[in-house]
Amino acid sequence: MRIFLILLGAVFMLSACGNDEPQTQDSKGADETEHMQHDESGKLPEGLEEADDPEFPPGSKVIIQADHMEGMKGAETTIVGAFDTYAYEVTYTPTNGGKHVDNHRWVIQEELKEAADHPLEPGIEATLEADHMEGMKGATAIVEKVEDTTVYMVDYKSTTTGEEVKNHKWLTEGELTHMEDSSD
Repeated sequence: MRIFLILLGAVFMLSACGNDEPQTQDSKGADETEHMQHDESGKLPEGLEEADDPEFPPGSKVIIQADHMEGMKGAETTIVGAFDTYAYEVTYTPTNGGKHVDNHRWVIQEELKEAADHPLEPGIEATLEADHMEGMKGATAIVEKVEDTTVYMVDYKSTTTGEEVKNHKWLTEGELTHMEDSSD
């Protein structure tokens, strides 16, 4: 009888531990997603060069047409910097155990460990040196798409929260439009 009670107690303890584990993982995943923040330092990767004649020079006021993040599309923005490089859309799993990220836009040539002076082809694996989001740096990514373009670092105010976002990396020329002149 004593052995039966010990075994019964062990079964209850193990089942209780098993029930707690998924809840902990679920709440951790939700918490990490909720607290993902872009690096707003404005630190540029080594070797990145300013664009000679960008469509939107630094200081320009433009409208964001991309929806990489909630509250981005339609936001008025100020161009902080313009750089000529290769921009990549990548898929990766964060190093911090966060949720798998499909088709993240954008990381640039200078933020991929394996990139040299030539662009990487879609389907190639690369190590992310970018630190835009938690768990990004050091993650293995698959290149989904590559564009030879000018990329922009921007400051904008979220259209949903009103929060100021500083030094957002990166937007491409096709994701920005000129602001309409209100005096016309």
